[in-house]
Amino acid sequence: MTFVRAASVAALFLFTQAYTVAAQDVTLTSRDGDVEISGNLLGFDGEFYRVQTVYGELTVDGSGVRCEGPGCPSLENYVARVRFSGAPTIGRVLMPALLEAFAIRHQYDLTRKALDDERFLYTLSDPENGSLLGEFTFRLSNTDEGFADLLANEADIVMSMREARQDELSRARDAGMGDLSARGRSRIVALDGLVPVVAPSNPVQAITTPQLAQVLSGEIENWSDLGGPDAPITVHVLDGSSGLGQATIDRLLRPVHATLTETAKHYEDGPALTAAVADDPFGLGVTSRSEPGNTWALALKGQCGFALSASRRAVKTEDYPLTAPLFLYMPARRFPKLAREFLVYLRDPSAQLVIRRAGFVDRAPEEITINAQGDRFANAIARAGDEVPLAELQRMVSVLSPLRRLTTTFRFEAGSARLDAQSRSNVQQLARALEVGLYDARRLVFVGFSDGDGPAGPNKIIAKRRAEAVRQAVSMAAETANLDRITLEVEAFGEAMPMACDDSEWGRQVNRRVEVWVR
Repeated sequence: MTFVRAASVAALFLFTQAYTVAAQDVTLTSRDGDVEISGNLLGFDGEFYRVQTVYGELTVDGSGVRCEGPGCPSLENYVARVRFSGAPTIGRVLMPALLEAFAIRHQYDLTRKALDDERFLYTLSDPENGSLLGEFTFRLSNTDEGFADLLANEADIVMSMREARQDELSRARDAGMGDLSARGRSRIVALDGLVPVVAPSNPVQAITTPQLAQVLSGEIENWSDLGGPDAPITVHVLDGSSGLGQATIDRLLRPVHATLTETAKHYEDGPALTAAVADDPFGLGVTSRSEPGNTWALALKGQCGFALSASRRAVKTEDYPLTAPLFLYMPARRFPKLAREFLVYLRDPSAQLVIRRAGFVDRAPEEITINAQGDRFANAIARAGDEVPLAELQRMVSVLSPLRRLTTTFRFEAGSARLDAQSRSNVQQLARALEVGLYDARRLVFVGFSDGDGPAGPNKIIAKRRAEAVRQAVSMAAETANLDRITLEVEAFGEAMPMACDDSEWGRQVNRRVEVWVR
């Protein structure tokens, strides 16, 4: 009998995901008896074995081997097991709602059982014979603990309110989980937004983004500086271990090199924060759009007159500057078939309705008529002048008026030519739509816009280059699409249609964008 060498069996192995079992001795033998692998069984997903051997962690197709030893699982009574851990904002309502809709669609019996204060279990069963098909366990903690659970092999999927940090990516690679930042290792399941909130009795209705940062840092301490009463501001924020708390620091304070005021009050979750703000007439907090409680959300305004609220469409288009994607992070391993089917379902149009009903912003693209964009065009006309003459505005209206704007929009990381997380996901989403023929026989125009920092001519050139780069990225991602059936064009109008004021980096970042218009 030949004992396997790593090189001789490399073709047998994939990096896969399986539910974890107690490490037990197994021996896997090929059907012809020529290859034998011994080690500790780490997992079995119903199709593949994952074994820790002297050569490292290996994964073997179960259809080609026999399993012998105390660790061998039952092939007939296999149960798919998946463990989620992380942000309560995702796990409290959204994921259960999606799992329940998935079970209804596939006619599975679904039951829920509380395990403790943080954990609950969903079981999926065959309605005909009652056999157990799958177990989905959820642990509601925070984003940091979700990644820690993944690295400790105590979770399979992380529910995160932010992108994975570099140290988390490095530790995951060192643990053999692959590159969590690679394509397919993360998924934006829905969208949310960071919103400043106050008590309903507070007379202040809007705040600029720089002012919000100054309040959080303690530079602005009195409501009179915001047009309110002469009263001290109490700052309410989410804990620094939560994804939203970290996103608040990353999006508002880090760009201006500021730190959170030491007098801020901290809360474990959104409901606790909004309850405190609702009872505090002089409080200001930052929470998620999906968990406003009994508070009043402030609009984000600019010195030039623009004001943006966290409406569903503004979050979906990322016109609202403080969007917060909801991530699922998965290691480079194979999931059980039932889990893979659930992950595929998350992109289904029916799942988008569930997401919206749960209070979040879905990912389904929408087409916006030009008649519904009167404010945008009015702002463009109001900003016309030497840099953007009336003739250029007339050309823009002439080009865009026969088209409809898709909510699919592309923006860039601050100070970078790299697309942000939501936009990178939009590339894949639009590419899949092209592959399935959703836009066959239609015309898609990638339209570049810029901020107003600098001369209009060079800004327009930069905007067109960005639009061309996005078009190429989508075309390359749509590997199986027949692009001969679709017209993909590029246009640019530079700083002609600003979405926000250029007096802050936040406003300039909102204005630097590539929109997609369709006919």
